[in-house]
Amino acid sequence: MGRVRSGTNRSTLFCAAVVLLGAAAVLASAAAPVRERLPSALPRVGADRVWLDDEVLGRWRDHGWWPPVVIAALAVGTVLFLCWAGAQIRTGRPRELPLGQPGVTLSAKALASVMADRARAVDGVARAHVRLLGRPRRLRARITLVLEPGGSPEAVLRELAEGTIAEARAAAAPRVLEADVRLTTRARRARRTH
Repeated sequence: MGRVRSGTNRSTLFCAAVVLLGAAAVLASAAAPVRERLPSALPRVGADRVWLDDEVLGRWRDHGWWPPVVIAALAVGTVLFLCWAGAQIRTGRPRELPLGQPGVTLSAKALASVMADRARAVDGVARAHVRLLGRPRRLRARITLVLEPGGSPEAVLRELAEGTIAEARAAAAPRVLEADVRLTTRARRARRTH
């Protein structure tokens, strides 16, 4: 998931959380047990507060335009939420990648497995794990490599870029394949003396 998209998701969730928590705090302050425990400096809603009295309701009933507007706004909000939720689901792991000819596909799991095997064959790599994410037209390979204690990160990255990643890009063409590589090292075991 891109940084812009991740930031947008976090901002949306943060705003929704602030609105819901604020509404819950206002409604909770109307209850006597909560109101008594609040510090005196905090504003609170009286228990006898009437949110909509008969006069306000009567004025709203005289205007026939607001029910369709409220329903339309709720419908638009629901559609936007469903589009956003659908976009989140779609960017998970792709299952199959069409290869240009009808009925010919490449399994994303098989591509990730071959990439992991090829990455494991690189000198200095002890373990490799590959996950393919994104959409069928734009893939992102998350490659996690565990290097041997004497392995050179520069040499490993160069060989990985020229070999494994280049081959995967050729196999996934004409799609864009981006690669994120994470390197860690295997810790040496301490020798025990008896």
